[in-house]
Amino acid sequence: MIVFPVFLVGIMTIVQVSVWYLARQAALAAARHGADVARTASPPPGSGAAAAVAFATSAASGVLLSPRASVRIGADHTVTVTVTGRAPSLVPGLPLNVSEVVTAPVERFVATGPLTAPSWRRR
Repeated sequence: MIVFPVFLVGIMTIVQVSVWYLARQAALAAARHGADVARTASPPPGSGAAAAVAFATSAASGVLLSPRASVRIGADHTVTVTVTGRAPSLVPGLPLNVSEVVTAPVERFVATGPLTAPSWRRR
């Protein structure tokens, strides 16, 4: 008699954890996409956060609810993208917040040594 309700609670728990994990993966993918856009040389302001939110709303529309993104460019030439949102909940009133952070180096061109003419042009 008690076995059936316990079984249902177990199944609901497995499904809820799976949905939460899927929302985390969607937030991570959106953060990676935002970092790819934000780390390019001279991106337009706000393009990384906008790309992350656009990716989350199009690729994970029912999985990651209310996605938000923020981008921070550090002094050490890295870009950090944070994507937050909520996972759908099977239990009403149970907030399941999701947050993922991706840090990547900013593309930049640096001279590695003295600039000289190629050896075939020297005389």
